Amino acid sequence: MERHVEKYAKIKGTFFPAYFRCILCGLEIFGGELCPRCLAEVEFNDGHTCPVCGRKTAKSEICMDCKDRPPLFTKAASPIVYGDGGTKLISRFKLGNPWLAEYLAGKMAPLAAKLPAADLIVCVPAARGALKKRGYDQSALLAERISAECGVPFSKDAVIKTKKTRPQKGLSKRERLKNLQGSFKADRELVKGKKVLLIDDVMTTGATLDSVTEALKKAGAGEVYALTAASVRYKAP
Repeated sequence: MERHVEKYAKIKGTFFPAYFRCILCGLEIFGGELCPRCLAEVEFNDGHTCPVCGRKTAKSEICMDCKDRPPLFTKAASPIVYGDGGTKLISRFKLGNPWLAEYLAGKMAPLAAKLPAADLIVCVPAARGALKKRGYDQSALLAERISAECGVPFSKDAVIKTKKTRPQKGLSKRERLKNLQGSFKADRELVKGKKVLLIDDVMTTGATLDSVTEALKKAGAGEVYALTAASVRYKAP
């Protein structure tokens, strides 16, 4: 599947403008990636953010979540707010439109350049059932493109999921952490002593990123930085 995506991207770039239809609604456009209506629906993370988790905040200060329970990763960032058009965009990417990795990774790459330099890029591994149903690993597609853009090697095998977990939707952060406990394992030979950039599609509570970070550090990794295509807006208690 991934080879087909690369082939499509090359053909598309040769014969057509970068985007000749809105990537969200399909409306014919000339220039840009989103039509004006969809562009107004997608909120970008270009204002105040938490300097730790990277979520959109009312002020550029550490959010209470990160103060109360600091994440295991050192710093995270994301270009899109997960809500309204951003949610639609990520859903479309995950539901049969792997070519959207090109657009999303293009938004993520500049943020990757602003994070501390990493030695290795890894991604949150897809659940076996989701991978079989979808036919591609969306986080791996993003990681491959960011690796090519940043010149940092990507290892798809550095982290694996070792057990099946129930769906995370509707669970609190504490419940999500418990659900994911012990479900990831990192390859010591690949990650030991390295600064790692961890890629995923969405950050909500940060539980998944924390669980993978824990596995990476147990395997001897150094600092871990996280980069996702989208993240939820922080809501003050």
